[in-house]
Amino acid sequence: MAVIGMLCQRFAACTLKSPVCGVAGIVASTNFLQDVRFYNVYQLNRPKPGTKKNYRFQVHYPEDGEYTVKPLPMTKLGGRDPDTGRIIHGAIGGGHKRNYRWVHRLRTGPTDGTFLDERVLRILYDPNRSGRIALVGSGDKLRYRMATDGLKVGDLIRTSSYIPRIPVRPKDGDAYPLGALPIATNVCCVELIPGEGSRVVHSAGTTAIVKRKMDDKIVIQLPSKREIALDARCMATVGRISNVDHGKQPIGSAQRNRWLGNRPRSGLWQRKDGHQGRKLKAPLPVQVYAKQKAEVPILTLTLTGERHPKRLIPSTDRVS
Repeated sequence: MAVIGMLCQRFAACTLKSPVCGVAGIVASTNFLQDVRFYNVYQLNRPKPGTKKNYRFQVHYPEDGEYTVKPLPMTKLGGRDPDTGRIIHGAIGGGHKRNYRWVHRLRTGPTDGTFLDERVLRILYDPNRSGRIALVGSGDKLRYRMATDGLKVGDLIRTSSYIPRIPVRPKDGDAYPLGALPIATNVCCVELIPGEGSRVVHSAGTTAIVKRKMDDKIVIQLPSKREIALDARCMATVGRISNVDHGKQPIGSAQRNRWLGNRPRSGLWQRKDGHQGRKLKAPLPVQVYAKQKAEVPILTLTLTGERHPKRLIPSTDRVS
């Protein structure tokens, strides 16, 4: 706080209303800039973390909002905010031209114990994701799904939203509610809120584990070892995301890094190794996800002693 206060005083000395302007103002502004560079205070107008914005590309979805498997056009942002145009991420820029494949995140099936069967038609490479995607068909509908490890062309995947009394025997690629899966099942593409589509565990080779039941919630362990408690109706795909060796593949050259859309960095950052020692931290508490209930507005009435004035009878002065 003392550093910020000192910088504010230096900045106040450079204002137009200050009598220090002139030669002294130039000297003060020079010292201020030196202090800013020394203390590395440059993130003044940056957005707060957790804005859920994509600063790499912007997808142009169909105007009618209908789902399609056709490649969608994209606009590169180059690390800029799509609303303000300011550079937010300086290490993003360039890259090969791509088209976007719209992956259908919502997997819902019948609730009467039957299944929705889909046939895997193709396993495709997607330049916008680390894992592979699968083109599946059911009836006259085609969709893109995240392909699990071991999924092959011609396989039949099932989807059911029914929670039986006895846990099911899962198979890779099938989708069930978390309440229908046995303990220690590997899952991916997990919903956080029932009916809102998968939100977590989408990267290549990642998987979550069904750990235990907590009251009416199901506790799963994410790839980061964090445990979260979800509703038993949340859908999840059995298995792990395909392309398991994605993290072992080296970039290979600086030019390939530019093809991927990454600009050169300063080189000052280095990953910590054993020289810095080891820090043991207690595991974080289980985080519970639930749909927030809409707050009912409270109507406040105030009673005062004022009365409505008495009405006069027309054409007379008598009070009714």
